[in-house]
Amino acid sequence: MRQATAVGGSGQEWIVEAYGCDPAGLIDLTKLRGLFADLVRALALRPVGDAIWHQFPHTGGVTGLWLLAESHLACHTFPEHQSICLNVFCCHPRPDWDFCGYFEREFGASVVNVRRMERPYADERESRQLPKLRRAN
Repeated sequence: MRQATAVGGSGQEWIVEAYGCDPAGLIDLTKLRGLFADLVRALALRPVGDAIWHQFPHTGGVTGLWLLAESHLACHTFPEHQSICLNVFCCHPRPDWDFCGYFEREFGASVVNVRRMERPYADERESRQLPKLRRAN
């Protein structure tokens, strides 16, 4: 994984996709609220207000969004595809969390992909400015 060398710090973003999930868990608002609550507690996040949830009438899939002082949590479930997509964005570094174990245990996922990205606040090129070149006479 490439490490950021930004001036002024960086945030972290996790993008998680879990497949082979139990469709009943993917339409269960209580279970999904529990996911958000577990993340907030484990990563010491600070919610701003309440999470917003929308359940789609035809599939039962759910979209959830929670604004954080650090940024946001978002999830989208697709029970018809037995999958859930989760996005966690924090403006300050946080320890890694066991997303794989959680989704396997709580949602019955058979495959979990986790990508963690550093999100630098400043253009990395700013920290590597080269000296000005002089023309040869």
